[in-house]
Amino acid sequence: MNLKEQKIAVLLGGSSAEREVSLNSGKAVLDALLSQGYDAYPIDPQEYNVADLKKDGFERVFNILHGRGGEDGTMQGLLEQIGLPYTGCGVMASALTMDKMRTKMLWKAFGLPVAEMEIVTKQNFVDLDPAAVVAKLGLPLMVKPSLEGSSVGLTKVKQLEQLKDAVAYALKFDETVLIEEWLAGEELTVPVLGGKVLPAVKIVPEGEFYDYDAKYISDNTQYFCPAGLSAEREQELADLVKRAYDVVGCRGWSRIDVMTDAQGHFRLVEVNTNPGMTSHSLFPKSAATVGISFERLVVKILELSA
Repeated sequence: MNLKEQKIAVLLGGSSAEREVSLNSGKAVLDALLSQGYDAYPIDPQEYNVADLKKDGFERVFNILHGRGGEDGTMQGLLEQIGLPYTGCGVMASALTMDKMRTKMLWKAFGLPVAEMEIVTKQNFVDLDPAAVVAKLGLPLMVKPSLEGSSVGLTKVKQLEQLKDAVAYALKFDETVLIEEWLAGEELTVPVLGGKVLPAVKIVPEGEFYDYDAKYISDNTQYFCPAGLSAEREQELADLVKRAYDVVGCRGWSRIDVMTDAQGHFRLVEVNTNPGMTSHSLFPKSAATVGISFERLVVKILELSA
């Protein structure tokens, strides 16, 4: 069936910490679909019961919700139950990749490179031994919630005395927190569209790392695409990203973040199964370098819905 003949819901907003980003992404996606003649409507789960979509005549969903409730398998499960095709990853991959700890443990089991880490939960926080963690992982350290996105709750820990407070702060956002060795090299993100790896984007944040302000507010964060890698390194990175994408069961589109350590080795960081589609977003920047306009990208993602 011609997708332009279908009634399409663009899911945006939601109730996660990334609501505002999702509203911006959703507006850009909606405008792109409308400008190309698609019968698309904005749907905010905060204001509309998504279980009614099929009853209200919708036939397909462009899911551009970010974070919990939209990217963690719950919305995907609901859409499966009511029988509506939707963009992006399925239930299992969405649920898995929202959990950074379990994603990294799976990658590690397949022999893929990730940062060394310690795991702290609300239950074992009282037993945290900062000195033992620093002895194992060194300084500085990155502390992050396992289930949040958009760099919410991150802290760079430079001194042993800061570690406990940083973990306590991250535990405000999640039950599980990762303490990771600091990766001192380059920050890269690599989009995958329909199983095809697009060019890597190199991120040079204004501050010490790519936090929420650097992602969505600062105009001084720099992005380079092409990323300045040699052809061999770009291919090595693409092969790694494709394996990482396949191992966790992604489909449709996703963006995988990668960093290099002090020796220049690639380390997988996380998967974004509903990447941002705002003016600051990196997936469209990469697609543009291979001749895919924003409008064409949006349509391609919709065509990959299942």
